Amino acid sequence: MATLSLDRLRADGEQFMQEISREYYLAHAGHKATADLQPVYAKHESILGPDALALTLEAFKGAADGSEEQRAARSLLDWQAESQSGRQLAALDEREIAWEGSAVVPVGDARQIPFEAVSIEIGNSADPAERHAIEAARATVVARELSPMRRERFERERDIIEQLDLAPSYNAAFELLSGVPLLALKAECEQFLRDTDALWREVFPEFTRRVLGMEPADVTRADALALFRARDFDAYFPAQRMESVIREQVREMGIDPLAAGRITLDTGEREGKRARAFCSPVRVPNEVYLVMRPHGGQTDWMTFLHELGHALHFAYMRPDLAFEYRWLGDNSITEGYAMLFDHRIKDRAWLKRYTELGASRLPAFMRSTGFEELQFLRRYCAKLVYEVELYGGNVRWDSLPDLYVELLTKATTFRYNRADAFVDVDPRFYAARYLRAWQLQALIAETLVERYDEDWWRNPRAGPWICSALFGEGQRELAHEQAQRVADKPLSFAPLVRAVERMLA
Repeated sequence: MATLSLDRLRADGEQFMQEISREYYLAHAGHKATADLQPVYAKHESILGPDALALTLEAFKGAADGSEEQRAARSLLDWQAESQSGRQLAALDEREIAWEGSAVVPVGDARQIPFEAVSIEIGNSADPAERHAIEAARATVVARELSPMRRERFERERDIIEQLDLAPSYNAAFELLSGVPLLALKAECEQFLRDTDALWREVFPEFTRRVLGMEPADVTRADALALFRARDFDAYFPAQRMESVIREQVREMGIDPLAAGRITLDTGEREGKRARAFCSPVRVPNEVYLVMRPHGGQTDWMTFLHELGHALHFAYMRPDLAFEYRWLGDNSITEGYAMLFDHRIKDRAWLKRYTELGASRLPAFMRSTGFEELQFLRRYCAKLVYEVELYGGNVRWDSLPDLYVELLTKATTFRYNRADAFVDVDPRFYAARYLRAWQLQALIAETLVERYDEDWWRNPRAGPWICSALFGEGQRELAHEQAQRVADKPLSFAPLVRAVERMLA
């Protein structure tokens, strides 16, 4: 057997990541009933054990502060810690994936809805009573079956990471491994919630009454799915034009939307396919899948743009980049690119050129999308505040559902359900990645306007610069480092607040 070294970790790690990514892709896209994760971990156990962790920890500690060696070692150490956890949690993850692909939600005496289609059914329902009935049935099934699995996963994950003894706590270990200033970001989120509270309270009743015909005190998280589905605008975002229009726009900015065949689009209906769209890089940069299950209307257009931003990022990475910069690193970067693309749905000129809204309907749509943006920002700020407590260990596991409902309901006014306290959580503080991505995309967009004018998204000079200066660099940088390099500004919520205020004006 070859001696364990950083070079071997990189070479064998690439093979491991390709195999584990393919399993997730096949299962989540509905091609398999579940992902066979445990055999992959077993096959590569020699590079995923304590010796590999010790090797990367030694490299990290021995590297000079701020050096390229330290940057690379941090990514490898983060990957090793996550893999230690993932290997031990693989059986739980397999069980959860299988459950999500096969579970059904009984509604009344005669109706059975596949679990993965429930959010689509709720979002497409114009009847509050029907939405609430489906939601009640979903919550019952989740509380009984899915929530215990998810809680066990988070309990074990926290224990596993803390037992690695990399830092005094899970949260401190995350900061060390990710380079993300978690507690500082939490404080920013709390300030953002305070700063936008008056604006939220002003616009929330308008939309619940006008769009849903409901009083603010009566709305739930299920009603939010219907509200942000924005069915009134469906006619202006036809499903049959979505892919062709967006692919043409990407070509106009000088980028091949399929990256010479490296990107495969999977946007049709399939039993077992997850309701939540995703991008799966199986071989970076040569084999990338964009997977989406249609919901309808502008939601699909925005989702397709988001996942296309991911796909283009992975497919246009420089193939000569080190393993850790193509596969690992700060996912705030790829989420930032995804949001850069999906925010075209919030761009007046883009909408006027590529959709059928027309000048007369644009103001109403912009106000609607500004309201949606503010809600999602407030929701994710509250999620991060909650998840710091979930992983922090200062709140008992049994008390977390009440805290979840309190924080999320206060931030969004929609009533949340205790059943989702462990379900509405992406592992390892992914909410922090989304929040930093929001901040990053705002700065990148400002830079693109300065370089290529306000319609940079159809400037044939913009695309090549994006591919080389942004996509091509993979995830070598942390989000705040890229913000300084590209925009010479720090990450903050300030440009997001300004953008929301303009949309709501």
